[in-house]
Amino acid sequence: MSDNDVREVLHRATSHLSGRPDLLENVRRGGRRRVRRFRVALTAVCAAVVAVPLGGALTVPVWRDTPEVTSPMFNEPTKGDLAGDDAYLRQVRAAWRRQLERSGDTQMPGDPHVVWAGRTPAGPAAYVAYASTTDRNEGAGDNHIGWAAFVEPTGGGPQVRAIEALTDDPRQRSTQAALLGAERDVLLVLDSGQPMEFSPELRYTPDGRISRTYQPVKFEDGAAILRIPPQKTKVTVALSFTPVSERNTVQILGAADVLFSNEGGRRDVQRIKRTLPGAEQVWGGDPSDPRYEGDRSVYEVSAGPEALAAWDDVAGLHAPGDAPELYVYGATADGRRLLLQSIQYDSDPARVIALLARGDAPLEAVASAFADWTAPLGDGVAGP
Repeated sequence: MSDNDVREVLHRATSHLSGRPDLLENVRRGGRRRVRRFRVALTAVCAAVVAVPLGGALTVPVWRDTPEVTSPMFNEPTKGDLAGDDAYLRQVRAAWRRQLERSGDTQMPGDPHVVWAGRTPAGPAAYVAYASTTDRNEGAGDNHIGWAAFVEPTGGGPQVRAIEALTDDPRQRSTQAALLGAERDVLLVLDSGQPMEFSPELRYTPDGRISRTYQPVKFEDGAAILRIPPQKTKVTVALSFTPVSERNTVQILGAADVLFSNEGGRRDVQRIKRTLPGAEQVWGGDPSDPRYEGDRSVYEVSAGPEALAAWDDVAGLHAPGDAPELYVYGATADGRRLLLQSIQYDSDPARVIALLARGDAPLEAVASAFADWTAPLGDGVAGP
C-alpha cells in the first residue's frame, strides 16, 4: 500500500463528514491510541494521593506483636552529599512540620527520617519518610506503613511536595523520581536497588514511529541526578525499570503538573469512525456502528498493542492532543480488512497508521504517516 493509497482512503473516509470545515488530513505513516496513554498519565496524578511502597527499598515484615517498622527507608543513615549538613536537615524537618500544619494533620507527631539529602543543579533537595505506628494485619498488602515526600528547593527555602501514604503491597510502587527547578530540567531519581533506564527526549522517525534512546541510570549514594531538557509544556523524558515497558514505568512527581497545566483535567477526545463502502462484507458488519462490538463473532475495532508496538511510547507520559481519534474501516480489492487508526501525543503532530488482515488473522501495520488536519489537498479537497 503506497502513500497515495492511504491518502485516497482518508479522503474517501472524511469527505462526507460533518464537523469542522478544516477536518481534513494528509497522511504518510502513523500511530498508537491515545486513550491508554492518557490512563498512564492519570497514574502520575493519582500517585500524589494513592498509597504505594518504594519498590525494592522497602522490606517490611509481616505483623508482629509491636508495630515497629524495620524497613531501611525509615531507619538507615541518611544518604546524599548533604547527609551531614545539620543546618539543611533542620530546614527539611521544619518544612515537613509546616506542611502538616497547613493541612491540619495531627497524626504524625515528631520529625520524619531524612532518607536522602543532596545538592542538585536546581538547588538542595531531599526525600523524607515517616513510619506509621498503627497496628498491622497479618500478611503483606493490607498494611499502611508510613508516609513519604520529596522536598524541593524554592526561593523561600525547602518545600515539601505532596505527601504519599505507603503500604506494603508489593504489586505497586510509590513515586520514585521528581522534576526539579523552575524549568523542570532536573530529574531526581531515588535508588530502590533495581536497575532503571531513562530517555531524555521523544523523537519520531520520518514515518511517525517512536524513536527513543535509553541509557542506564547511574546511582550514587542513594540517588541519581539527571539533567534533562526543560519539561515546561510536555513531558519528553521517560523513566522505567529494566526492561523498559509500560508495566515498569517509574512515576515522576511533577509530570502531572506539566500534562494538565493548561486544561485542569481530562479533555474529551473526539472520536470519528467511518466505514467505507464494501467494508461490511469483510468485517462481518459495520464496525463504526456501536452495536457491532456487542457481537462476539466480530473483529476488534481497533489495533492492539502488538500491532502498534513501533508507534507506542511505552514508558512515556502524555496527555491527549487536540486532533480527533480517527478510525476508518475498509476492504482491499483482494478481500482483506483495512483499518486506519490515528493517535496524537500532546501537541505533537497526529499520526495515522494503516493495518491489514485477512480472515481471522490479527491486524498488521503496513504503512503510516503524520496527519495534518488543516492542510489543503488542492482543488478544494484534502491532501498534500
